[in-house]
Amino acid sequence: MRLPGPIADSKLLEFQVCDVQNRRIDSPKPLRGQVLNTVQNQVAGKHGGWDARGPHFNRNIEKIQTYAWEITKSGQHYLTLSTGNARKNYMPSLVSSHKMIKVIKHASVMSPRSLSLLLLTLANLLIPISIFIFATGFFPYKPFIPGRATFQDPNNGGQLASAPFDKVIFMVVDALRSDFVYSPESGFKFTQALIRSGAAMPFTAHATSPTITMPRVKAITTGSIPSFLDVILNFAESDTTSNLASQDTWLAQLKDKQGGKLVMYGDDTWLKLFPDTFLRVDGTSSFFVSALITLGINPDHEGSPHTRSCLTRSTNSPSPHMVPKQSEMDGIVEQIYRAIETEEHLHSTLFVLCGDHGMNDAGNHGGSAEGETSPALVFMSPKLQTISQGSESPVALPEATFSYYNTVEQSDIAPTLAGLLGFPIPLNNLGVFIPDLLGFWEKGLLLQNARQILNIVRGAFPRLSFSEAETLDDCTLAMSAGETLSCLWFDAASLVDVPSHIDTAAALHALTRFSKHAQDVMSSTASNYNLSRLGIGIGLAALATVAGTATVSTALLETQATGLWISLVFTAYGIMMFATSYVEEEQHFWYWVSSSWLGWLLLKRRNAATLPGSLELWFAASLLVLLRIVRAWNQTGQKHAGEPDIARTFLPAHNILLWLLVLVTYLDVIQRLSRRAVPWASRHLATAASLALGIAALGFKVAFTKADAPELLEGLGYLCVRPFEQASLVAQARAIFTGIAIMMVLTSFPAVYQRVRGGRETKGRGQLKPIGKSAH
Repeated sequence: MRLPGPIADSKLLEFQVCDVQNRRIDSPKPLRGQVLNTVQNQVAGKHGGWDARGPHFNRNIEKIQTYAWEITKSGQHYLTLSTGNARKNYMPSLVSSHKMIKVIKHASVMSPRSLSLLLLTLANLLIPISIFIFATGFFPYKPFIPGRATFQDPNNGGQLASAPFDKVIFMVVDALRSDFVYSPESGFKFTQALIRSGAAMPFTAHATSPTITMPRVKAITTGSIPSFLDVILNFAESDTTSNLASQDTWLAQLKDKQGGKLVMYGDDTWLKLFPDTFLRVDGTSSFFVSALITLGINPDHEGSPHTRSCLTRSTNSPSPHMVPKQSEMDGIVEQIYRAIETEEHLHSTLFVLCGDHGMNDAGNHGGSAEGETSPALVFMSPKLQTISQGSESPVALPEATFSYYNTVEQSDIAPTLAGLLGFPIPLNNLGVFIPDLLGFWEKGLLLQNARQILNIVRGAFPRLSFSEAETLDDCTLAMSAGETLSCLWFDAASLVDVPSHIDTAAALHALTRFSKHAQDVMSSTASNYNLSRLGIGIGLAALATVAGTATVSTALLETQATGLWISLVFTAYGIMMFATSYVEEEQHFWYWVSSSWLGWLLLKRRNAATLPGSLELWFAASLLVLLRIVRAWNQTGQKHAGEPDIARTFLPAHNILLWLLVLVTYLDVIQRLSRRAVPWASRHLATAASLALGIAALGFKVAFTKADAPELLEGLGYLCVRPFEQASLVAQARAIFTGIAIMMVLTSFPAVYQRVRGGRETKGRGQLKPIGKSAH
């Protein structure tokens, strides 16, 4: 028998045994019943004895005044103990209902269980509040100018005399790191030949973090600096709040040009970002697609600008499929360039090849590692030979970097395209025209770019008028970033205001200096976090952590050494999360903790394992061996990314063993589902449903592997693959996830319903009934 509720947990209860006149009984005769002795033993064993103010329970009970109510539940009798306004407490009992224990001085005591419940509730309330406050400080406000730029806008500098190109084919290759195009090991041989001839101008386009597709596409098309909020929206397949339909982009400017038509082939991220923008589309889901898919492209005979996205990120960069895939992409580049050369209506077409971001050696991206932030950028056209003498290609990898040729910002693409195609620079652009392409103009382009950036700078620093009165003789003496920009702008404006000086080297240098510095300042503004809100959010999260930890403190303290070890581990883990390098290598912390824990358990129980063949000794040794295998299974993090491991090096070379492990895993899952899923149904029905779902999931895995990495199916036989190729991968995935959802509902809902119904029936049977004072 166990004492429920606050009685079993309270340490400060004072007990009295009373008679019918509510007088204390001190009879020395022993109690013949066993219930009160059981109560005494439980509470004394839990809390180390009774309160000194109360009597022992070894007393004879004659006639007892009953302040009690009898509750019948499942054939057992309960006594409700109360004193005045004190709370009611239920105690299981086998004694007759005319006997009782009176609890006094209980109302002033909060039991540990009640305190734990209060702290747990407080922690759960503080967690969402802290996240919300932290998020409002982590996603800062960025100056945004609504509308669309026009040449009539005085801040845009006016229209230039002419543009060298009237069409553009814009080809984006997912995760196209710079060395994939420029290194001697690259498969882009034709592109390298164009670089040597001067028909192609190569750059490394620096991509700021986060290096995720959607934020990088925003940077490329608007010239602005993306935020980390775009990382969340990148996975929102149905999100409509993150599109750029209402923003000024170079795609919108192209469409607004007379006769402007846009066609898109590839990643449907562009369709979500630019709804109702393209005349013709052929999109492929970016979230669920084989990363080795190749989409055809055919330059439109009407010369429409094209946007293309090719997915090539199936494996890590040393993959044997990388060079063949690069050669395939290079073949598409050659096909497009030959069309530009031979088709008369395409002679004024600019061809741009770029990556949205790079990747690390493990094939991942999203962070700020050198490989992730260094995609390639190539401008191609026969017209470029008039301003370029060509560059050496291929070239060796720069030491410890991926910065080939000149490095530009990815946001510089927007103003560069605006100048090359003759449309206004997007209003929210922070990019600077790439200086290497200035040879097409005699004057005015940098001034147009600088005035457009100045418009954004004024929005960020509204208290400054950027007039002569606010300038300094030496811009390095400025007290703030806004004052420095004001000074730099006045220096540039004072030179360009004189017509004879507008194209002098000094004027061009001053405009470039202002534009570059403004780009740096405004880029940092995009990450200008609200530190006070971040501090409040972290403080509330810390308070929630303390409250949550307090709820389990009793259990941890009771476990003594184990609780101390767990507390130290989680404390060290929390401290480690404040360092980004430790976050990147978090797995090594858990490897070390797991090894230490298993070693400590082995030492603790060494007396029980005195023989060499002890079962416990072998069991502990087996766990250590398994842990070592887990460490070598998948090399993650940054330090060891791309190094040989079991998952990506050993198993692909032994695909029979790989699929044997896959089959064993699926059979184990099917067996577990058949035992635990749909408990209310017959065993045969549960087994059949689990088997059907497991086979469908295995078939989907085989079909996806056939599309993504067909070499992993070599030697398995065509008949094993063919049955699963009939339906599309998307349809198979939807069917499987629907089946999983149905299985979860059929498994969990009946159990929840029965528990709720059982609680209501118990409450209905537990109506309190007065007993009265008579003894039975």
